[in-house]
Amino acid sequence: GGVVVPPGLSVQVPGAIVDDGTLTAAELDRIAAVVTEARVGIAETGTIVLDHAADQGRRAISLVPDTHICVVREDQVVPDVPDAIGVLDPARPQTWISGPSATSDIELDRVEGVHGPRTLHVLVVAGRR
Repeated sequence: GGVVVPPGLSVQVPGAIVDDGTLTAAELDRIAAVVTEARVGIAETGTIVLDHAADQGRRAISLVPDTHICVVREDQVVPDVPDAIGVLDPARPQTWISGPSATSDIELDRVEGVHGPRTLHVLVVAGRR
C-alpha cells in the first residue's frame, strides 16, 4: 500500500513516501501508486513523456508500482509527436507512455501490468509553472 512521489513533485500528496533513490524494486512493488509530473503531453496520441527530472523521479518509481498518476499542466500539452520532439532534450532519458502497460501472448490474450503499471491516470491541470 501507500504512495511514492519523486523529490521534486510540485503538488502535495499527504502521507506519501518521497523517493530518495534507495527504495528497492521489491519495496516499490509493495507500493500501491506513484504520483509524478511529466515533461510533455501529446494531444494526438494521448502520450505522456517523462524525462526523469526531479518532478518525475527515476524510472523505477514510474514503472514498478501498480498505479501511475501523472499530473500534466495544460501548457505542457503539444499537438503531436513532432512538437514533442522539439520540446524534449535528446540527452535526457525518456519514457514514453501511451496507456497502462500491456502485452499479449502467442494466442493474443492481453495481459496488463507486465512491464509497468496496470493502471494509468493522467490529470491535465490548468496553470503554468
